[in-house]
Amino acid sequence: MPHLGAGRTASELEWLRVNDYLRSNRYELAVRAADGYPAGTHVAGTPLLAAPEWLPGTPIPLESVRLSLEPEAPQPRITAADIKTLAPALLPERPGGTPYRRHSDVIGELAAPAVFENRVTYRLTGAALTGEDPHLGFTLGRFFDAIDVGGAAGHEYAAAELDPGKGRPLRAAIKDPCDLAARPHAMAVGALTLRHDRAAGAASFPLHWRDPRRVGHAGGMFQVIPVGIFQPSGEAEWNVATDFSLWRGLLREYAEELLGADEDHGSETAPIDYESWPLAKRMTRALGDGRIRAWCLGLGADPLTFAMDLLTVVVIDAPLYDELFGAAVTENAEGTVLPLRPFDAPTVRELLGNHPVQAAGAALLTLALGHRDMLLSGLPAALYSVLNTCR
Repeated sequence: MPHLGAGRTASELEWLRVNDYLRSNRYELAVRAADGYPAGTHVAGTPLLAAPEWLPGTPIPLESVRLSLEPEAPQPRITAADIKTLAPALLPERPGGTPYRRHSDVIGELAAPAVFENRVTYRLTGAALTGEDPHLGFTLGRFFDAIDVGGAAGHEYAAAELDPGKGRPLRAAIKDPCDLAARPHAMAVGALTLRHDRAAGAASFPLHWRDPRRVGHAGGMFQVIPVGIFQPSGEAEWNVATDFSLWRGLLREYAEELLGADEDHGSETAPIDYESWPLAKRMTRALGDGRIRAWCLGLGADPLTFAMDLLTVVVIDAPLYDELFGAAVTENAEGTVLPLRPFDAPTVRELLGNHPVQAAGAALLTLALGHRDMLLSGLPAALYSVLNTCR
């Protein structure tokens, strides 16, 4: 926790007061923030927000989502440089009167979590997942670009709850959380991982409790696992092309979040060799032979911080799951890995009704439950639809 003693300016102390309120009430704040947007923008009745073209009617194979990466793209309408004009109260003053330049600077100096790095990311610039050519468009960016606007908007929302007279000018300027041109986006890829027991016709899933001391986003909440920012594995130029794959990004997150592997994959000296890396090799082979099925269910924006999440489901046959993750860690760099629980309606309803589940996780669990039979059938979506219609 930050030190609140002598040496802090009045505006720094006020920022810390709001930040403490935000950290302690993040779930409730997100729910109330979601209430400020039309019900039609909520994903499956959860707080997560989405544009219509972000939500396919049925799950689509993850490999069917086409990715494009442009070397240049238009600047977002609102960036960190605009905060000092739109909402200067969000940038406190240091001793001596010099204001902080960016929201990430304030976090870094006053309340940095254990994991807080300004790494290169694939910045989301376009998304359409409902047509015959589901695709996502990207350019390169930095993680703090999104924090500086979306994180500041979340802080602004909390500050206005504590003091309604402050208003929310930044959120008003952003207007639509689903407008990809409004601000920089660092997209996370979240996977609901299902251990599928074909013989029993049952499935179960692990869950992640995100420790607010270790993470800056969704701290104190439950989330599916794994989840990670879509980004190259390192700063070396070759990683941009090598790691530009939703599946490869998930492979790294499985290694880190369920097996406790280090985030440093040695890719500053050589690209990751996914073909020879044992975990990647086994999982990719299983993806090809049907023992693993990976699906995309949509895309959504967090109502509080506007963080973007791609919603995916990875179904793994039970024998393979047990071989890969039977010895999964119980603690990782971002929090606690919770034991498997049944993937059924009573369990999901109890979880969402009684626990603070991050908006993207709540949406993903709800959507996946609605498609449970299809996801566990092992059949292509189109074939399942035909067979189900004929019953």
